[in-house]
Amino acid sequence: MTSVVQRLETGQPTFSVEFFPPRDAEDEQILWRAIRNLEVLDPAYVSVTYGAGGHNRDRTIRTTGRIASETTLVPMAHLTAVDHSVTELRNVLGWYAAVGVQNVLAIRGDPPGDVDGEWIPHPEGLRYAEELVELVRELGDFCVGVAASPYGHPRSTDLESDTKYLIRKLNAGADFAIAQLFFAPEDFLRLRDRIAAAGCEKRMIPGILPLTTKKTLTKTAELSGAPIPDWLARTLDPYADDPKGFRAAGMDVITENCRRLLDEGVDNLHFYTFNRSKATSELVERLGLVPARTG
Repeated sequence: MTSVVQRLETGQPTFSVEFFPPRDAEDEQILWRAIRNLEVLDPAYVSVTYGAGGHNRDRTIRTTGRIASETTLVPMAHLTAVDHSVTELRNVLGWYAAVGVQNVLAIRGDPPGDVDGEWIPHPEGLRYAEELVELVRELGDFCVGVAASPYGHPRSTDLESDTKYLIRKLNAGADFAIAQLFFAPEDFLRLRDRIAAAGCEKRMIPGILPLTTKKTLTKTAELSGAPIPDWLARTLDPYADDPKGFRAAGMDVITENCRRLLDEGVDNLHFYTFNRSKATSELVERLGLVPARTG
């Protein structure tokens, strides 16, 4: 089995993609069309999300298992601690190992139903993401990633404390962190600088959203809490009623953002696909990203 870290240590820039588990048979066809279209580009790895409260757990396991057994791709499965006992988490990790999934993104997760609600741990579960990282490490030879926020987690009181908790997750045994959505490359680079200034050398990976529709921009900003910079609003506002113009302008912005990140030494760009392949394929082509070939 191949780890995410192995796939990233190529000495050249790579890209990766994120999918979510299908809700029904039609969604599954759409997902697998995207998987096959992107497979030929040889992304370094592909991640599959895990629903709040574990309600998509079986679909996540099934999807990552199929990717491991039916494709040439390296899968990374998400795992959250929400509403799970330690025994259940152990079982999930056992299932991942059994289907050939060696890479796990360990996330505490949001409260089911209300992401802003009170986070209440399972009475026989875990309270913090760092505990989940430790559990994953205890149960097998997994490569482990964690989540990071350029703006600080909504429950953090300030960036200083947020940085401290992120470093605790990394030091608990994580190999890397994937930064959640941002629109300005400087915001990710400041996060990377904060981690480096604290003496942590773990890899920081930016999560990239292809900007193709106004709805996508508005909804993801609302869900993630990522601020829309004034310069981005000024760039895209003229195309509010012009879908083709919005897509063209949005993709130009993201292309330039990615180029800035690559120029700053970022070696992996993680694209949120929404189970589609066209925008990601276009960005990869524009950026001239060389697919990872090792592992």
